[in-house]
Amino acid sequence: MSNSQVNKKSMSESKSIKTRQVFPQDTNHHHTMFGGSLMANIDEIAAITAMKHANAQVVTASTDSVDFLRPIKTGDITSYEAMVSYAGSSSMEICVQIIIEDVLNKERHLAALSFLTFVALDENGKPTRIPKVYPETKIEKWFYEGAPKRVQRRKERREESKKTIEFLSEAQHIEDI
Repeated sequence: MSNSQVNKKSMSESKSIKTRQVFPQDTNHHHTMFGGSLMANIDEIAAITAMKHANAQVVTASTDSVDFLRPIKTGDITSYEAMVSYAGSSSMEICVQIIIEDVLNKERHLAALSFLTFVALDENGKPTRIPKVYPETKIEKWFYEGAPKRVQRRKERREESKKTIEFLSEAQHIEDI
């Protein structure tokens, strides 16, 4: 096996799926799922996917987006389908599709979509190298090909956040005097 093959994994190799039913304690007074509960499930399945890809411990670097597309209601069966959609040297983008499964009518509806970034860590808690990722299916190719634009937007947003933090640090220091 060539060195280039050793340092790559297909997107399907680390794909993870978590299925659960939404119960009343998971919902608000509108009988729709709490956003925080949804985000906790997203983070959990994304972390599992990142660990499978990296073969290492990981930490969440950012939750880049959670787009709510349709309400998730009490009794719905949800499937969280996560895959590595891009891999850098130590960080990776995880795409999580949240699907409502109508088992009676055999239908599936996309309810939410999320992108997160994870960093792989070595035994000393330092970033460690990870395999590159490659797509095989039409859907995987679509997410993979869109990754460079998302990575660029993420870098721009991170720079903006750094400037905001610097401003707040200076502004709060001045106000404290």
